[in-house]
Amino acid sequence: MSQSDGDSLSGPAAVDGRASRWQSHREERRRELIKSARRAVHALGSDASMEDIAAAAGTSKSVFYRYFGDKAGLQQAVGEVVLGQMQRRIQEAAQAAQTPREGLLAMVSAYLQMAETSPNVYTFVTRYSAGDPDGGHTAIATAGALGHFFDSIADMIAQPMRAHLGAGKEAVIGYWPNAAIGLVRNAGEQWLASPDSPTKPDQETMARQITAWLCVGIAPELTDVP
Repeated sequence: MSQSDGDSLSGPAAVDGRASRWQSHREERRRELIKSARRAVHALGSDASMEDIAAAAGTSKSVFYRYFGDKAGLQQAVGEVVLGQMQRRIQEAAQAAQTPREGLLAMVSAYLQMAETSPNVYTFVTRYSAGDPDGGHTAIATAGALGHFFDSIADMIAQPMRAHLGAGKEAVIGYWPNAAIGLVRNAGEQWLASPDSPTKPDQETMARQITAWLCVGIAPELTDVP
């Protein structure tokens, strides 16, 4: 082997190898910080500051800024992980259902269960970040991840209902999924935020109530006035 051959093997290839290892290290570190932030928010609340989150993670606030830019960036990163897990769980629930209504109930139940598992984390990744003192900017922190999540769920709930309603109902299906998502999200978030009381429904009851609203409305006995 010539000297030039040896130099070529220990030059660019070695540099590429170091760059690859460094990139892998950064990605692993980023995953660790996301997990730590999620645990901190779960324990401290959705209003936890970057300083509080960093302290709980055993590192400095500057480390989180280096990896995520600001609090909105951290919310985005945590949101991508959390919403991805919720989406997979909801999809699994839908696939196991036998009827369109069972599918809706399964998806609503999965959504409420995962949100209820950690309301602090759910709120952290789905709320507005407005004028945050830690350097966040006025924006929807998880706009991309959140939009993709609810678009995907809308597609999921539309499929069985499209098959159930049959041809000629394209207009109904066109509007209904997004309206349904709005109802599920708003009712679910109000339920999560409500303090425990004798009148507050449990998760299963709330899921069944939301499903009934989606399928038959709030007062099915009413008819249109001629």
